[in-house]
Amino acid sequence: MTKTVVVCEARVPFVRGGAEYLVDGLVDRLREHGYRAERVSVPFKWYPKEALLSQIAAWRLVDLTEANGTPIDAVIATKFPTYFVRHPNKITWLLHQYRAIYELCGTRYSEFDHTEPDVNLRHRLIGLDTEALAESKGLYAIARNTASRLLKYNGLAAETLYHPPPLAGRLRPGPPGDYMLSVGRLEATKRVDLIIRALARAGGSARLVVAGDGPLRSRLEEEAAAAGVGSRVTFAGNVGEDALADLYAGSLAVVFPPFDEDYGYVTLEAFLARKPVITTSDAGGPLEFVDDAVTGLVVEPTEDALGAAIARLQSDRHLAQTLGDAGYERARAISWDGVVERLMANA
Repeated sequence: MTKTVVVCEARVPFVRGGAEYLVDGLVDRLREHGYRAERVSVPFKWYPKEALLSQIAAWRLVDLTEANGTPIDAVIATKFPTYFVRHPNKITWLLHQYRAIYELCGTRYSEFDHTEPDVNLRHRLIGLDTEALAESKGLYAIARNTASRLLKYNGLAAETLYHPPPLAGRLRPGPPGDYMLSVGRLEATKRVDLIIRALARAGGSARLVVAGDGPLRSRLEEEAAAAGVGSRVTFAGNVGEDALADLYAGSLAVVFPPFDEDYGYVTLEAFLARKPVITTSDAGGPLEFVDDAVTGLVVEPTEDALGAAIARLQSDRHLAQTLGDAGYERARAISWDGVVERLMANA
């Protein structure tokens, strides 16, 4: 009998990013492997802070044991707060928890401060996380960085399962152009502002194309103008998959310096287009694939260091090609087959 599987998704309306692409890919691959798979989505709101408890309660009340009288054999939770769903065969493939209460707390990327109300709420949420995640019959993570965070803060061990990026089937190499490429949502943790300031330090005729949109776009456009590189930065906005594949193919390199990223599709997409990645020593997930001077360049998270890396590849296209080719060899071995096999091993 065909097994029925539900993939759980918490989604902010009108926002689409890596988590949504992962759920798309997982549902499709489960179906290809013969499972009857479907997604269940609940809208996500994280403000005011107390709304996080309401979000937990909402998922705790969702009954996914059956649908229309047909038993659901397994549920796969993906990120906070989906893993609060109750099911006797709950599997968690963790993208990330609510990072503002974890390693981002106390930084400019978190709304949680070291005040008594915030500390109490944070401790309560972490405790609830630990209890819910421990209920998982199988506990997996999308990257070692995510698994390490889980072990550090919750004392839970997870197996890492890498998966290909959404654009994997469309990416191809192309002649390197005269621009660096930045891909991703324009929000603080992606640090596109750092790339813009680095471009000003790189000198010469280095250009940057920014593919993606988000709440910081206007501020970033102003920053580019203030840094004197407004004419050398193109904000392409959200582009279709074919157009994005073209941008990867025509770039010289991809600059991706997020702060402690969980995984980062951008790294693997760049590699599958045979482009090197310039990243930073605190980037998190990308460092699981980018080795300095092997598949890309890893530098300190400063505009001077990042600018020097951009200038280095601008002046040495042979090096850029060599690094990109090595990255391709690393990325092409990652497939969905192993992910589905491991997730469903005990279902």
